Amino acid sequence: MQSKLPNVGTTIFTRMSALANECGAINLSQGFPDFAPPVALTEALVKAARSDKHQYAPLAGLPALRTAIAAQVQRYRSVSVEPDTEITVVPGATEGIFCAITACVQRDDEVLLLDPCYDSYAPAVELSGGKPVHVPLSPMTFMPDWDVIESAVTTKTRMIVVNSPHNPTGTVWSDADMHQLQELAERHDLLVCSDEVYEFLVFDRKRHRSVLQYPALRARSFAHFSFGKTFSVTGWKTGYCIAPPALTKAFRRIHQYVAFVAVTPIQQALAEFMNAAPNYPNQLADNYETRRNIFLRALKGSRFKAVPSAGTYFQLLDYSAISDEPDTELCERWTRELGVASIPLTPFYQAPPSGQTLLRFCFAKNEDTLREAAARLCTI
Repeated sequence: MQSKLPNVGTTIFTRMSALANECGAINLSQGFPDFAPPVALTEALVKAARSDKHQYAPLAGLPALRTAIAAQVQRYRSVSVEPDTEITVVPGATEGIFCAITACVQRDDEVLLLDPCYDSYAPAVELSGGKPVHVPLSPMTFMPDWDVIESAVTTKTRMIVVNSPHNPTGTVWSDADMHQLQELAERHDLLVCSDEVYEFLVFDRKRHRSVLQYPALRARSFAHFSFGKTFSVTGWKTGYCIAPPALTKAFRRIHQYVAFVAVTPIQQALAEFMNAAPNYPNQLADNYETRRNIFLRALKGSRFKAVPSAGTYFQLLDYSAISDEPDTELCERWTRELGVASIPLTPFYQAPPSGQTLLRFCFAKNEDTLREAAARLCTI
């Protein structure tokens, strides 16, 4: 049988985590914390599991959770969103992004993707009958070149997918970039799919800027967020999408046939915790910045080059002074020989740049784990 995605195999994240497990390596590849989530959150889940609320939640999500989300957006973004018509709780941001793309992209529509980009974007476009148009971010800085991006727009361009804080590079867009995006989207009547799952993980006194904070973008954007990233519960696979009512209506038409609802006890637990600890996201940036700094300080004696990550919980390391081996091969070899797993950047590109020598390491780990991983990398 001919697959609808003939060029897609198992994701690099799955493969590298499996290899790390096979080799007993320190897993700095797939992005998940190795420390416990807030105790009050897990206690809320136990309480929810012991309640009698175990049946389907409403399609859009539990009202209590959507109300808590609206309060969080108001608190941290100074933006008012309507819980009933603008917020949809989903089983993870990846599903939300898929539904947003599927809801709006028709056959032969073009969608701009900024490379390197997360690997779920292009398949969602292709499954919708659209055409992914890959536009490179500026080499080495990984920031958008708006002239290059605009040159890729045609009369068929329907949507642009953006991601800040950026996975895999850790860059964070500026206010000027957001205004450029807003002008581009208005000028060409583009929809925007904005992946903001690392919204609270921004370092060195930088700030995350959401499409929700720019009126013209807010009117044409799907904004996607992740409880897994914010509350260190990636395995709960729960997130949410915020969009204006007309886009939310189109989004929910797809969502109801993909997953229908997110898990009810998890939604209950999240609502209870968010209401009890509204300030929790305030401490995230300092916490992860400390982990980043521990990892980078421990690597000072190594042959790697690094520009500190500005956001997410990923750090790029340049190995050009060590080897010219292809990144995918090097990742596998070092996982086996050094016992440290990372992620190559090549899978994030349609057309990887020649001589790619960057690897992505996750620093959402305990301090001792980070120091041990860095000590092994320093032996190269």
